[in-house]
Amino acid sequence: MYSNRTTLKVLVVVTGLVIGVISIIYTELLVGELRQREYDQIDFFAKVQAKMATMSGQDNADVTFLLMEVIKGNDLIPVILADEHQNPISSKNIEIPKRFSQEEQLAFLRKQIIEMEKDYKPIKIDFSNGEEQYIYYADSHLVKNLRYAPLVQISLFGILAIAAYLVFSTSRRAEQNQVWAGLAKETAHQLGTPISSLVAWIEYFKTDDDFDHSIIEELEKDVHRLEMITARFSNIGSEPVLKPKNLEPSVRGAVDYMSKRISNKVKMSVEYDIDSQVQINISRPLFEWVIENLCRNAVDAMNGVGSIDIKMSLTQHKNTAVIDVKDSGKGIPKNKIKKVFSPGFTTKKRGWGLGLTLVKRIVEEYHGGKIFILESIPGEGTTFRIMMPIVV
Repeated sequence: MYSNRTTLKVLVVVTGLVIGVISIIYTELLVGELRQREYDQIDFFAKVQAKMATMSGQDNADVTFLLMEVIKGNDLIPVILADEHQNPISSKNIEIPKRFSQEEQLAFLRKQIIEMEKDYKPIKIDFSNGEEQYIYYADSHLVKNLRYAPLVQISLFGILAIAAYLVFSTSRRAEQNQVWAGLAKETAHQLGTPISSLVAWIEYFKTDDDFDHSIIEELEKDVHRLEMITARFSNIGSEPVLKPKNLEPSVRGAVDYMSKRISNKVKMSVEYDIDSQVQINISRPLFEWVIENLCRNAVDAMNGVGSIDIKMSLTQHKNTAVIDVKDSGKGIPKNKIKKVFSPGFTTKKRGWGLGLTLVKRIVEEYHGGKIFILESIPGEGTTFRIMMPIVV
């Protein structure tokens, strides 16, 4: 499910759209039926009004009673009865401000007539004496509100979907963090025993005068590095201590360590274009880990042959430090660029695909920076960019 999350997201969106379209179509059908009923009611009113003009006596009284019942039953549809010159005669279900004078009320109703005529053709009443009257009407509040119902439903569905997604994502992220922290601490614990054994062997070798002491020095460096890695793993899940530091020692320290432990066919260079007084809040062990991971990935991408160029500079406004790590490897296809920081993603036959995920977490969550792929050209190489806020 996790590997197919993009497909699932698309499926959820498409399902929501289908539900929304069906809801809109169904609502439009209901609105159409209500409109027709309202038209029939107004048309019936017009016919009764015309019939009254030809009657007298008891018949006229009966029809008048029926007409009044029709008018009383209409408590929703805005209606204006006007003469052939659009002069209002009477109105119903139209809110006229009480403060208006009689002239202002007539002017207000004339404006309403113009607006009603834009939506519906008025119903004509022909009287036997040649007189004409017109009934202007508009959609009732029920019809208007009903048309907005699908939009309300879609909005509520969207809010519910977003809330569910945020809850799920937060829960999943918290669970992943616990798993990673537990795995890291267990790894640190397991490394403790062999490191202690290596320290003892180094002390033993020191007692042998015939043993090459230059080898002992390199072994001590490696043990020290293992102890640092163990400390890094044991601190995963804990809030790191950040201190204002110059970037150059951290970057060069990681590069110096890596350059002695990779193929001599890989050339590494560091260009530092930042004032020595500029400082960044960093945890040096963790930040060195970031640089080491990027360099190790670059070496793998180049199959042990090529160049790694690291350049440090400031942005134009001089409020952010920029570290570009560029390799001459095989590059990353465009369809995989967005996945490189995802847990489990790897192009190598070995490894768990957590290196760049941890790098991103260290840079963005622990240091408040940002890391992304600035450029990647298949066959030419990739450039990772790290942006870190400077200490003001």
